[in-house]
Amino acid sequence: MTLTHQGEDGAPRMVDVSGKDVTTRTATASGTVLLSPATVDLLRHGQAPKGDVLTVARLAAVTGAKQTAALVPLCHPLPLHAVDVDLRLVDAGVRIEVTTRTAERTGVEMEALTAVAVAGLTVIDMIKAVEREAVLTDIRIDAKSGGRSGTWTRT
Repeated sequence: MTLTHQGEDGAPRMVDVSGKDVTTRTATASGTVLLSPATVDLLRHGQAPKGDVLTVARLAAVTGAKQTAALVPLCHPLPLHAVDVDLRLVDAGVRIEVTTRTAERTGVEMEALTAVAVAGLTVIDMIKAVEREAVLTDIRIDAKSGGRSGTWTRT
């Protein structure tokens, strides 16, 4: 098996995507911040001590997606054409889903994953005064499309 991010000498490298076709590419990632029922209730009633948690987390997701190449060493810097963020209060906490879009030579999976992680960390930061046991969990790619490998959806 050949690793795409490893040169012949074994050293890490950024993959050369210059020969790939520019196509529209999307990726959807998700994750959950697990919270106690009492904290979910605070969020439902807009009573979090630091303010509007979901609005700040939504902005953090977009910022995180745009900063992915600065955080993940071998990621290509990509112009993002859209970052759609869905944050929902559920009984177990906050469900996060992010879809990223570009027209480029490489996919936007890492941008979607980073956006979910940063949104989740922001939720935790904003509620940590009232919820010390919050858990950011199950961050994963749920779907992707575009490029040579086409469309994939988690089953």
